[in-house]
Amino acid sequence: MTPNQIHTEIEQLSEERQELWQQLAEGLDTSVQTQIKELDERLQSLWQSLRIEKARLRFGEREEIVRRARAEERLERAA
Repeated sequence: MTPNQIHTEIEQLSEERQELWQQLAEGLDTSVQTQIKELDERLQSLWQSLRIEKARLRFGEREEIVRRARAEERLERAA
């Protein structure tokens, strides 16, 4: 998923969560509470994915970063 796709999904789920909160304000409903909790978990996951994807785009793949760091360490030890 691209950052734009992730962000779009975050916006959609946030709007859905807002509507659920409005329903919950009208009266206690355990099914609505459960839906809100599930949306919160999904949103947390999406935000984490967005952070990871942005870091990957900015700095590169994790394996490549580790490879470069190890190469730099070897050069420093050799010097």
